[in-house]
Amino acid sequence: MEWNGLWSGAIAHLMHQLGHWLRQRSHRFSALLAVGLSVSLAIGACSTETAPTPAASPSATPATQAQVVRIGYQKFGTLNIVKARGGLEKRLQPLGVTVEWSLFPAGPQLLEGLNVESIDLGHTGEAPPIFAQAAGTPLVYVGNEPASPASEAILVPANSPIKAVADLKGKKVVLNKGSNVHYLLVRAIEDAGLQLSDVESIFLPPADARVAFEQGAADAWVIWDPFFAAAEQQIGAKVLRDGQGLVANREFYLGSRAFAAANPKIIEEVLAEIAAVDDWAEANPDKVAEILSPQLNIDVPTLKTVVQRRDYGVEPISDAVLADQQKIADTFTKLQLIPKSIDVKEATL
Repeated sequence: MEWNGLWSGAIAHLMHQLGHWLRQRSHRFSALLAVGLSVSLAIGACSTETAPTPAASPSATPATQAQVVRIGYQKFGTLNIVKARGGLEKRLQPLGVTVEWSLFPAGPQLLEGLNVESIDLGHTGEAPPIFAQAAGTPLVYVGNEPASPASEAILVPANSPIKAVADLKGKKVVLNKGSNVHYLLVRAIEDAGLQLSDVESIFLPPADARVAFEQGAADAWVIWDPFFAAAEQQIGAKVLRDGQGLVANREFYLGSRAFAAANPKIIEEVLAEIAAVDDWAEANPDKVAEILSPQLNIDVPTLKTVVQRRDYGVEPISDAVLADQQKIADTFTKLQLIPKSIDVKEATL
């Protein structure tokens, strides 16, 4: 029993010492853990304050920062002057945007380019956007130039016996289908008391139409400047009727809906450059002819005639302009020139 008591006492003393040691270790571990957590939090706070903000990923780049704007243009118009002067490229440099230019023979072909997404912006006359909208092209009007009714006409050869639009009954008339002059022909025929079916329409782009006209394959040619002025001065074509009193003949600036909606700043800068160039062109008509001559391969005297027949000054799309466009659309619907009726206002942002 005495041995057992001694043994029990020793064990009790040993357990007491072990408990004391464990308690000390526990306190030290807790203190170290607390210090560690404090240091970790301090480092984390320091990192939050001083770490640089990560660069935005490509997917986070604002939609307004398109890298390239692809512009379609035709022979003559303010965009030709914009291209020749090179100011748009400089204006868009701060945005990191470059410009690509594509030449089209006429408005319908240009808007087909817009439809297949080969261009983002372009310009046409009144009729092409109506035909394109009716065909489902996702376009929007973004601006327009003032009316220039004297810049398009129905022409006949110098020796033609045709003296009035009424004399076109039963005759062959060549024109670019779906272009602005398509509406001029419709209005001129109606004004002369005829129906569109009273003439035989031959649809060709401008270059081919001139060949047909010169070779006598057509009795009349409905065309716009600068082809109009070139035919007058080079082959002595006579004006049977121009657009005055019949049509407005506005030049429209159009964009794909997706591009215009995603890039309002680029649209704004393009229109600002067009406005600046319009102001310069109005004050310097002779210089306009001189800078466009090598670009269009048309002589300066012909281009001076073209420049003098039009007005300048880009304007925002107004309700009055849209109403004029709606009249054209309704006329084409009535004549079954487009497959369905359209609401022109739907082609706005």
